[in-house]
Formats: sequence, structure tokens, C-alpha cells
Amino acid sequence: MKKENNLTRRSFLKTSAVAGAVGVIGTGSAGFLTSCSGGGKEGNAPLREPGTYYIPELPDLATDGKELKAGVVGCGGRGSGAAMNFLNAANGVTIVALGDVFQDKVDKLAEKLKDEKNIDIPADKRFVGLDAYKQVIDSDIDVLIDCTPPFFRPEHFRYAVEKNKHSFLEKPICVDSAGYRTIVAAARQAQAKNLSVVTGTQRHHQRGYVESFKQIMNGAIGEITGGTVYWNQSQLWYRDRQPQWNDFEFMVRDWVNWKWLSGDHIVEQHVHNIDVFTWFSGLKPVSAVGFGSRQRRVTGDQYDNFSIDFTMENGIHMHSMCRQINGCANNVSEFIQGTKGSWSSNGGHVIKDLAGNVIWQYDSEAEKATFQQTDPYTLEHVNLINCIRGNKPIEQASETAVSNMAGIMGREAAYTGQQVTWDAMTAAPLDYTPADLNIGKMDMSGFTVPVPGSGK
Repeated sequence: MKKENNLTRRSFLKTSAVAGAVGVIGTGSAGFLTSCSGGGKEGNAPLREPGTYYIPELPDLATDGKELKAGVVGCGGRGSGAAMNFLNAANGVTIVALGDVFQDKVDKLAEKLKDEKNIDIPADKRFVGLDAYKQVIDSDIDVLIDCTPPFFRPEHFRYAVEKNKHSFLEKPICVDSAGYRTIVAAARQAQAKNLSVVTGTQRHHQRGYVESFKQIMNGAIGEITGGTVYWNQSQLWYRDRQPQWNDFEFMVRDWVNWKWLSGDHIVEQHVHNIDVFTWFSGLKPVSAVGFGSRQRRVTGDQYDNFSIDFTMENGIHMHSMCRQINGCANNVSEFIQGTKGSWSSNGGHVIKDLAGNVIWQYDSEAEKATFQQTDPYTLEHVNLINCIRGNKPIEQASETAVSNMAGIMGREAAYTGQQVTWDAMTAAPLDYTPADLNIGKMDMSGFTVPVPGSGK
């Protein structure tokens, strides 16, 4: 039983280029009003004409319709959160199967579902192991909620599409070039099958960002000339190795600190900010050069800071900056400069003219007064469910693959000390899969911190 919702509402330059085709994922109009201070100046030429870009409808609650059954793969903190987001997004939805590589993770989420939503997951629908994703997908589900460490997501998505399942994929959706190509191919198949796919780049379903995007598309800052994106924060969590853990268990329980599992934090976390620039500009990077280092990270083989200069398709530049170190200045935001003004998400989605005067600002207080549901982590599931029930497929994986690949380019530029290009990286043999991947003892000698300029 489920309670009804009460809301109303390595060397990678050796092979030929792979063409990356990412286009508009749909059209639509926002189903809500938002209050703004000021507004864009009259007479601005639109960057893109309405109807040529996608705007999600973001009501409080998805429209009632066919019952939807979901399965969750990856039952840790994000998987548990996404499960609740899905259940809070609509009436007539439930979760019927769980999968993870660890039994305790599965059982903990099952307990949470029973306690908070009165949903019973029987023992024969609790799957454990590296192939648990297949068992969940092969269960009687409509939607896959995939929240494993990022390394595993491309293959899970490929299999879900093969089995005709809709998908929610937490970001990032790949960690290397091989995974990128798997995602792009599966996304095309999803389109052909009219399957809906939403990714965990939740800013696409956050009303302040959506309204900012609309302002910029309407020409409020003129032509985009560049930007800077940030995710600078304190140290992220880590797990000390426990005596009873084997190599695999240690790395997977500590996954945000290992390159092969997370893609490093420029991919795993900073992809959110990179994605805002690629979304708003409609551009992909053609090259990247930069640097990074490991200063204070405790476990794993990753860096804890990156600074990358991306050159975009039309020659403009985006600077990407991310850091996970205690005692430093923090900033999680995006800034975009245009010929007539600028937009920043820092301080509440503000557009200024070239003289620094505020000409538009998103009114978050009006949003709170108008809507009961303001959580973008839930609203992305509202939109997914509405797209499925309304037979209006949404496919975000191919768009997210662009920002994801940008993060990979930035990471490899820092790791190697070289300039890397989109064409080379999308075609590269780069594959982070460990040679002896298994749930047990693994050869840990290859998990080393990259040294720029060393060829390693």
C-alpha cells in the first residue's frame, strides 16, 4: 500500500572522431507564473525563438493517470532520496523492486519505504550483486531509478532501454569516453522507442533557473559572450577503510573519492554548473586546457581542485572552477556575460545591464506563495511522470551527455597537462573499467593520483 500525496499541485587520442549529435529535446510552455523585480528591456532580439527550446511544465503534482511502478538501483543516500522524490511527485506511483551491491543498503531503503510510505518490498524483490540491476529491470517495473555510483550508469541505462523501461538517471551519467558513447547510443534508442528519460541535473526543473533561461532566450542579456561556473565547497565526505571490507567494498562505500567510480568531482558534482552554461548557451566545448591538484583529500585517487578554460563552438570561453577543500572561499553558482548585460545565479538569479543596474530578478518568495512544491529534486520526477502519462516523451540523456563530456574533457586536460578536444575525447578508447572488476579482492596498484606532464 502507498499513501496518497496530499499536495495539490589512459591514452585517448588514437581513434577517429565520433560525431556527437545533441539537439532540442522538445518544446513546451511553462505551466506557472513567477513574479520578477523589474524585467528585461523592451526591444531585445530573442536569442532563440519560443518553441525551438524545451520548457518543462512544473506543477506541484503530476496529473493523475496510469499506475507507474518503479525499481531503484543504488539504494544509498541519493537512491533513497530519489525514491522519496518519485513517490512524492504523484498519486498512483509505487516502488516494487530494489537493487544494490550491498544487502544493508537494500534493506535500509526497504525499511524506509515501509516506515514512511507503507510500501512492502518482499525479500524476492530485493536484489544484491553486480547484476542486481538486471533483476530489478526484469521485474514488473515501468521506470528505472538509477542512483548507483556513476561508473555503472551507462550499462544500466543501455539495458533499461533494451527492456523498454523509462529512466531517471542520477548525474553524472558516465565517467569516461566509453561510457559516453554507450549513453549516446542508448539515448537514440530511447528516442526511437518513445521512452522518457530524465537526468539528475535538477536545475532544469528548478523554477528560478527555468525562468532565467527564458529571460536569456528572450534576449535580456543579448548575445552570450562568455561565462564562469563554480562549485567551490569544503571537503566532501569519505570513509575510512574497515578491517572487514575487501577492496571492492572499500572503494564502493567510499565511491566519491575514486576516479573510476565517480569520475572525479569535476564530473560528479561540478557537472551541475557546467551543464547550466551548455544549456543556456546551446553550445558544446571544442577544447579544454587547465590544471588541478590533490592537496588535502584523504582517501581515493582523485584531485580536490580544478581550474579549466573551455573554448566553445563559436569561440567564446567558459571558465570552470571547482574545489573541495576546507578553510577556503566557497561559491556554488554560475555567471554568464552577454553583449547587453549579465546573469548570475549567485544571490538569487539576477540580470544586470552593462552599467550594473538590476533589470530583472527572480522572485523566490512569490514562488513559495504560489506553489506548495518548490523542491527541484521532486519536480524533475513530476515532469518525468507527466511526460510518461501524457505520452509526450522527454529525453534528457543526450543533452546531459554534452555537459558530462565537458567535465571529462576538463578532468583529462588537468590530469595530463595537455589541451584536449571534443573530437578526440568522444572517440577516445578511454575506459575506466578496472581489469579485474569483481566483488572482492582487486589489484589496487593502478589506482594512483595523476601527475600532469608525466604521461601517466
